[in-house]
Amino acid sequence: MGGLAALAREAGHKVTGCDTGVYPPMSDQLRGLGIELIEGYGADQLAYRPDVFVVGNVVSRAHDSGGKPKYPLMEAILDAGLPYTSGPQWLSGHVLHHPTHHPTGPRHVMAVAGTHGKTTTTAMLAWILESAGLEPGFLVGGVPLNFGVSARLGAGNTFVIEADEYDTAFFDKRSKFVHYRPRTAILNNLEFDHADIFDDLASIERQFHHLVRTVPSTGRIVANARETSLERVLALGCWSERILFGQASAGGFSAQGEPAAFDVMKDGRKVARVQWNISGVHNQLNALAAIAAAEHVGVDPQVAADALAEFQNVKRRMEVRGLVQRHGGTITVYDDFAHHPTAIETTIDGLRRQLSGNSQRILAIFEPRSNTMKLGTMMAQLPGSLAQADLAFCHAGGLDWDARAVLAPMGTRAQVADSIDELVRQVASAARPGDHLLCMSNGGFGGIHAKLLEALKLG
Repeated sequence: MGGLAALAREAGHKVTGCDTGVYPPMSDQLRGLGIELIEGYGADQLAYRPDVFVVGNVVSRAHDSGGKPKYPLMEAILDAGLPYTSGPQWLSGHVLHHPTHHPTGPRHVMAVAGTHGKTTTTAMLAWILESAGLEPGFLVGGVPLNFGVSARLGAGNTFVIEADEYDTAFFDKRSKFVHYRPRTAILNNLEFDHADIFDDLASIERQFHHLVRTVPSTGRIVANARETSLERVLALGCWSERILFGQASAGGFSAQGEPAAFDVMKDGRKVARVQWNISGVHNQLNALAAIAAAEHVGVDPQVAADALAEFQNVKRRMEVRGLVQRHGGTITVYDDFAHHPTAIETTIDGLRRQLSGNSQRILAIFEPRSNTMKLGTMMAQLPGSLAQADLAFCHAGGLDWDARAVLAPMGTRAQVADSIDELVRQVASAARPGDHLLCMSNGGFGGIHAKLLEALKLG
């Protein structure tokens, strides 16, 4: 929604927005664009008299324990019969498929879907197109460091969008991505998530197939060959060119070499080489997907690989938040968005590969904050996802399940705290020179990064 607000502002609209507990980097970006942020959902905001209210999927018709609406502004909009729409619907009609927006004709929409890696892969693809001179528009669920903003309209006829399977709005329970109607679609991976709206993996697979149904016959679907769930999705019907990545296959893209430096293979022959500062097998796969998608709009794989050598990643993706000199050594504090057990595992694995061959420790510090994790759906996977960490620290505040019992198989390698301050004390006490402190959350994590850095300096 923050990126959408930025696009509306760039298009010349006056934009205001309301939310609760907005945190960086999006809050900083919006203020920098001159977009007024209002705390809360008070009905008095009707006084702004906007032409339309664009409603995010966090808004519902829910009531609090006292019977009062949690979103009184939405109730006031409905009572007054005022115009409203969802974010994806507004985006489709006013940016992606607006008939007069570009003199070159309809935009070539490139959508990046998947349980993991959407934000990073979208940023990679946008940067590849930018480096190739295509001047793409984009909407990313984070802030790509190469651009410094999460969204822009772009002067070219391509538009790259992060395509989420989460529901559109309380009044439209379809996945967001069915609104985008892409000509190029990346299906990065697919496993169970969003337990608050999906009953099982099969129900998510059906939504992914709805996306597949919207890709035209002249379009391209770029799919991860390692995912049996995506095999099932495509087996339901595919009417477009299908390009696989991740394993050697006819016409497909694969990698030879370590994630930091690898050859890009297509149809068994080398077509490019990537050498960059990004770690992890998951990012190697993200790169293959972005290269295959960019090829669909005429970007040579080596041109794409050269662009990736300059790719700076996304804020909150293994972002170094600070260094502390302590007793003759350096302690590094990172921030990462990982919140699903698979994302936690791949993030730790990527850092471990960077540290290969030395004795430096990884301290994994995380909070199960997503709706899926709060429900406890993935709790049994947590000990396994933390296997490569030397120590693990869990913030258990607000959980309905017993984090201490879940992490008990890790023995003394795992500690649990009910508050951020307690968690900081645990980590600061355990940290020693040379350690890498990896903080993982899909929220602000109570400002733990700054608190940790301060505690380590004092220690």
